[in-house]
Amino acid sequence: MNIAEIIKKALQEDIGSGDHSSLAAIPEDAKGKMKLLAKENGIIAGIEVAKEVLRQIDLSISIKCFKKDGDEITLGEVVFELEGLARSMLTAERTLLNFIQRMSGIATASKRYVDAIKGTKTKILDTRKTTPNLRELEKYAVKTGGAENHRFGLHDMIMLKDNHIDFAGGIEKAIDDTHEYLKKNDLNLKIEIETRTLEEVKRVVKHGKIDRIMLDNFTPEQIEAALVLIDGKYETEASGGITLANIKEYAQTGVDYISIGALTHHIKSLDLSLKFTAR
Repeated sequence: MNIAEIIKKALQEDIGSGDHSSLAAIPEDAKGKMKLLAKENGIIAGIEVAKEVLRQIDLSISIKCFKKDGDEITLGEVVFELEGLARSMLTAERTLLNFIQRMSGIATASKRYVDAIKGTKTKILDTRKTTPNLRELEKYAVKTGGAENHRFGLHDMIMLKDNHIDFAGGIEKAIDDTHEYLKKNDLNLKIEIETRTLEEVKRVVKHGKIDRIMLDNFTPEQIEAALVLIDGKYETEASGGITLANIKEYAQTGVDYISIGALTHHIKSLDLSLKFTAR
């Protein structure tokens, strides 16, 4: 589903048979201006999405932007200004805000995590813990905040997690069966495998044939021990139990990546509002 289609469905959900509040109370030819105001500090994301919402509602609405995606915004700043038919702007208001507030919340959280590990080589990754049908927008917001995207979905990378390994009958069999599957289906996908103990790390390193090792719910001390075992042969990723409070300690181990589900899963939308202003 592309962005235009996502927005089309969101508008259909909200408008239904019509914006009866605006149709009832606002004269058809009434015009005015609205400003998008920051009600807290953060990173703005989703301006192009807001433009598409407006385009689908009323092409005659003009937008004057004072910020671009990825810019820092502070309390009271004007992000953009709209001018056009009052009914159209009011109809677009909630859908526009829902998108841009959530995307800005994700971008802001991503920036906090990225800033927390400055000075290390580690990169922050998102996960697949996204809102159904909004993954493209949420992963864009993650990148806007300076973090990086992990795989987009189940189709673009092999991820052998604990359940895959257990169902397959063990680490070595899961890896071997994966290679057989990729060869049979003429697929060229990277393989990441999850490990839960240092003993599993040893087994993966000995068996090989993977691209990245996930160290799941390891302590920083355990990660350091795992990195000695891996010895730079494979990419490494830490995951599980990592927060803003302890992420610097994890990054200082030298692990290549840290994946944070909270970037999109436990997110607070940024506080923004669209306010009428006299024309």
